[in-house]
Amino acid sequence: MDGTLMAVSLIVVFFVFWKLELIATLLNLKAFHPDIPGTLKDLWTRESYDKARSYTISSARFSLVESTVHLALLLGFWCLGGFGWLDESTREWFPDSPIRTGLCFLSLLMIGQYVSGLPLSIYDTFVIEEKFGFNQTTPKVFLTDQLKNILLGIVIGLPLAAAVLWIFQHVDRAWLWAWGSVSAFQLLMMWLAPAVILPLFNQFTPMPEGELRDAIEAMARRCNFPIVGLYVMDGSKRSTKANAFFTGFGKMKKIALFDTLIGKHSTDELVAILAHEIGHFRCKHIPQRLGVSLLQSALLFFLIGLATDPDGTFSRLLFDAFGVKTISPHVGLVLFSILFSPASRLLGIVSNQWSRRHEFEADAYAALHCGSPDALIAALKKLTTDNLSHPTPHPLRVLLDYSHPPMSQRLAALEKLRPS
Repeated sequence: MDGTLMAVSLIVVFFVFWKLELIATLLNLKAFHPDIPGTLKDLWTRESYDKARSYTISSARFSLVESTVHLALLLGFWCLGGFGWLDESTREWFPDSPIRTGLCFLSLLMIGQYVSGLPLSIYDTFVIEEKFGFNQTTPKVFLTDQLKNILLGIVIGLPLAAAVLWIFQHVDRAWLWAWGSVSAFQLLMMWLAPAVILPLFNQFTPMPEGELRDAIEAMARRCNFPIVGLYVMDGSKRSTKANAFFTGFGKMKKIALFDTLIGKHSTDELVAILAHEIGHFRCKHIPQRLGVSLLQSALLFFLIGLATDPDGTFSRLLFDAFGVKTISPHVGLVLFSILFSPASRLLGIVSNQWSRRHEFEADAYAALHCGSPDALIAALKKLTTDNLSHPTPHPLRVLLDYSHPPMSQRLAALEKLRPS
């Protein structure tokens, strides 16, 4: 295989996956019937069902436009020789500094990707989400978020990229050392993010004393789940959608509930939602996912090592396919990420199937420790209608993208857990 054949093969693969996405989207829209299914009539009003259907259609159309734009920009830049031109230009700017050349190359690509995606992000937030009553983000908050993300990219992303580039240029078995360094960094960020990163974007207020706090602490004791903090997060600052999450390692676990979640659910429902999250910890889902993620990351860095080998046949084919003359770590990282994106989509199918099984297990854990599935059923029904979720998604859409089972399947599984 020469570089041209590899390029043509990749373009064909990208179009096949784009076509698959189109088919899945059309089938998913068709699966949203105009009439409320009989088994869901207690879940939806006519008005809320029609609104959810309209939201699904609008979101699907936007998703297709977004994926088409991204594919067109990638192919346009590629076919016009953009990768080779940018690499040669940055080499001329920093002829004696491979790391500065690499950082400049990566930064310019990221800037281009960010600028091209910004109009789509603005439309999604201030048109689609606004139309259906979800958006709470003001232009000032949106702009501030963008600036904070850019600053974090500079402060955190650039030093990490520089370290990876240095390793690939100076260390034997570079892929192994790069994997170890990035993995250590990711673990560090999992510990630091709740205390340093998240507060840059949201305010976390200790949950006041009262019925809800007492009920959550009682549930945590029953589940032998140590917590060091209960917080309310101002999720309503950006959206009316609700959520809850856990952070921390070992015995240093913290719970955060969106204020939008607290405002829409009873104490029993909130406790059931948190019991579900505790279930993920008690069923060992978190360390399992972390372990698999680290192993997958090791494989990726091994393949990146092949893609950046200056004397390798595979790397030469890859660089020729994208019109780049000189094999280098910074270009290899980008080209490999593009090459791997279809395989990542396939791996996501397996990962999502595993995740859906974990969700069923966490639901069962919550039902057991709450004494009944009723509270969790009520909470899930509210989340479905409040978030205008698709009630009967097509199996292909579920296979490709759903990390959680369709709500109808979760409710049916919970119904079977009622005490006899």
